[in-house]
This record gives sequence, structure tokens and C-alpha cells, in this order.
Amino acid sequence: QVQLVESGGGLARPGDSLRISCAASGRTNNKYTMGWFRQAPGKEREFVAAIRWNGGDIHYADAVKGRFTISGDRYKNTAFLQMDSLKPEDTAVYYCAFDNSRLILSSLGGGDNYDYWGRGTQVTVSS
Repeated sequence: QVQLVESGGGLARPGDSLRISCAASGRTNNKYTMGWFRQAPGKEREFVAAIRWNGGDIHYADAVKGRFTISGDRYKNTAFLQMDSLKPEDTAVYYCAFDNSRLILSSLGGGDNYDYWGRGTQVTVSS
């Protein structure tokens, strides 16, 4: 079992920055994938970004490329999502997801491919 705890988030104005974090604990493998998804009210959950270990390669959804940055510490089993130039359409509950394998590229965006999920943290962007 793996437990995920998210932190950060909150209220921001358009153009501001926020950082959210995710810490994984429990039985983690050397190769794993951590991802961020989000779900806005009335919308389906969507992929935001992911980082794969080992290697540390990262991948983003087109909607956040150039504005969001995912990073992580492999040995501390943590992942961070730095969100810059926030827009009102970034408002959502952000969820951390974890899979105890290095998911293939085509699987990164599919929420069903991740075995563990955090409870989510609210990010609201409003003037």
C-alpha cells in the first residue's frame, strides 16, 4: 500500500503562482510514476503532468505547458507542481496519483493506470 498526502494550494489571483506538493509513503518501488490530475466542477478529471522514475523524465498536458513545472525527489518519494501564470480555468481540485511502475508514455494521461490517489487539494484562481 502507498499513501499520498498533498499540501499547498489555495486561492490565487490570475497571473499569480502556487506550489502544491505530494508525499508518498509506504511500499514504493525503485521505478514508479507520480502524476498530477485535476478536476474542475462539472468537468471530467484531466491529466496535468507526470514524472517517471527512474530517469526523472517529465510530461505535461498541452494546457499547462510553459506555465506549470513538475519536479520531484526520487528518494524522498515526493513530487511538486509549480504553477505559474495561473488562469481562472486552472481552478480545480488537484490530485496526486502514484503507480508503482514506470508507466509507458501512452499510459501517463490515463487516470485508471495509477493505483493510488491522494485526497486532492483545492486551487482557486479568481480576481
